[in-house]
Amino acid sequence: MSEPTEDEIKAFVEDVEFLVNTLKESFESSDVQFYIDEQNEILYVKLEGLNDYTEDEIEEIAEPVLDELDLDFEEIILLPL
Repeated sequence: MSEPTEDEIKAFVEDVEFLVNTLKESFESSDVQFYIDEQNEILYVKLEGLNDYTEDEIEEIAEPVLDELDLDFEEIILLPL
């Protein structure tokens, strides 16, 4: 498989940043950080105030966002910041 072009990498980063910012807004977080584990294809998103929500509330809020903005990750993990 060929290496991604600079434009493809830029578009991917923009998509990830859009997803992260959408999650930040959805959870009304004042701060957010993310890390991409490329080897395992996992996106870790740390959200300020996430621990104020129950697991059911997190799933209810995050699921539509993650379904709509489907990125090529094996897993997206939300963590409190």
